[in-house]
Amino acid sequence: MTQQADIGLIGLAVMGQNLVLNMTDHGFKVAVYNRSPQKTEDFLAAEPENTHLIGTYSIEELVNSLKAPRKVMLMVKAGEVVDLFIDQLLPYLSEGDIIIDGGNSLYTDSERRTKTLQEKGIQFIGTGVSGGEEGARFGPSIMPGGNSAAWEAVKPIFQAISAKADNAPCCDWVGDGGAGHYVKMVHNGIEYGDMQLIAESYHLMRYGLGMSAKKCQKVFSKWNKGVLDSYLIEITAEILKFTDKDGEPLVDKILDAAGQKGTGKWTGISSLELGIPVTLITESVYSRCLSALKDERVKAQAHFGKPPKPLKLEKDDRKAMLKAIHDALYASKIISYAQGYMLMREAAKEFGWQLNYGGIALMWRGGCIIRSTFLGEIKNAYEKNPDLSNLLLADFFTKALEDSDENWRKAVTFAISQKIPVPALSSALAFFDGYKTANLPANILQAQRDYFGAHTYERVDAPRGEFFHTDWIQSGGRVSSTTYEV
Repeated sequence: MTQQADIGLIGLAVMGQNLVLNMTDHGFKVAVYNRSPQKTEDFLAAEPENTHLIGTYSIEELVNSLKAPRKVMLMVKAGEVVDLFIDQLLPYLSEGDIIIDGGNSLYTDSERRTKTLQEKGIQFIGTGVSGGEEGARFGPSIMPGGNSAAWEAVKPIFQAISAKADNAPCCDWVGDGGAGHYVKMVHNGIEYGDMQLIAESYHLMRYGLGMSAKKCQKVFSKWNKGVLDSYLIEITAEILKFTDKDGEPLVDKILDAAGQKGTGKWTGISSLELGIPVTLITESVYSRCLSALKDERVKAQAHFGKPPKPLKLEKDDRKAMLKAIHDALYASKIISYAQGYMLMREAAKEFGWQLNYGGIALMWRGGCIIRSTFLGEIKNAYEKNPDLSNLLLADFFTKALEDSDENWRKAVTFAISQKIPVPALSSALAFFDGYKTANLPANILQAQRDYFGAHTYERVDAPRGEFFHTDWIQSGGRVSSTTYEV
C-alpha cells in the first residue's frame, strides 16, 4: 500500500471515531483499524464522502499505509490491551516510529512503556484526552507526555484538533514518561471533586430548602453566568430541565448509585503514596462508593429514621442561604484545584518532571470536562509567580476564600443541622482550616507513636531534623532525666 496517511488510529469506539473525524476535518489523512472488520466497514460506510479516510484490515496494512515517521494512535481499553497492540505493532515498525496511547492509562504504565520502547528505538507518547465525545469530535483538551523527541512530529496534528482558548491550543507538551497521563489523572480527580461538590449543593437546595428541580435549575443557570461559569455547572442546569414521560423531573428517576472508572481512585492512591492531603478528591471517590451501597442505605434509614424535613425559609432568608451554598461551592472548588496542583508539584519532584503549571491550566480551559472561566485565574497566578507553592497563597484565591469564609461555614453548618451529608464541602473546609493553622495536634500523635513504638519525635526548641525519644513508662513523668537525642 502507498504510504499516504499522516497518522493511523486503532480502536473505533465512539472516542476513536470522533478523533478520526476531527483529524480529517483539519486536512489530515487518517488510516483506521479495528479488531472487528465490520466496525471498520460500518465507519467507512457512514463517511462515504470523506476522502481523508483509509480503511485497513490488518496491523501490517495499517503500518504500511503511513508516512514516515509512522504515527499510530491507540484508542483502546487501558491496561493489558494497550500492551497487546504494542506487541502486534512492533514487528512492522522502524526506528523512530511513534506509538501514541490516547486512553485513560495509569501513568506508571506510560512510564514503563516510554522506557521499554525507547530501548527498541520506538518513540512513545502517553496522552490524556479530555472532553468526552463532543470534545473528541470538535476539540478536546490534549495532555501529551512520554518521549519528548516525538513531540514535534505529532504537535501539528494534536494542536490543530485540540480546543482553543483565547486562540491558543489547549494542548502542549506536559513532560517526560508518564507526565501526560499523570496530569490527566489529576484532571479526572478534580472532575470527581467538582461533580461531587455540585451534587452536594443540589442536595442542600432540594432537600435542605425544599426547592423543586425547576427552581434548582434556575439557580444553576444563574450561577453559570458568574464566577462558577463552567461546563459542569452548565450541564447540571441542562439536566434539571429534563422531565420523564409523566412530567416529573427525570433526575428523580435516576438511581442514586454512582459508577467510576478508576482515575479518581488512582489520584487518591497517588496522594497517599506521595503524602499529599488530596482530601476533597478522595472524599468524592468514597462518596461514590457509599452511593453504591444503596440497599444498605435504605435499610439504615428505616433503622435510624429519616432526616428532618426541608426548612421553609422566608424569601430573603432563602436567598441568603442560596448565596451561602454558592460561596461554599466556589471556595471548595478552589480547594480542590489547590490540592490537585499540590499533588502535581510533588509528583514532579518525585519523578523529575518539569511541569508548566500555568500551561496545564490553559490546556484545561477548553475542551475538557472541568473547563471553566476559573482556570484563567490559575494560569494568571502561575504566570505571575511560577514558583508559587500553593494556589491558596495567590492574591486572587486568598481574597476569594476570605470573602467566602463566613458563608462557607454557614452552608456546612446548615447541612449538619439538616443531617444532609456534604463530605466534599466539609472536607474542603477542614483542609482550609488545617492548612492555615500554625499549630495542629500532631504533637499528641507523635508522643503516642513514641510511647508505643519508640518512633521518636522532634522538639519545637531544637532544629528540625534532630530526633528525640522518651522512656515514657519508666520516667514517671520526669522527662528531664529520661529524654535523649537519637
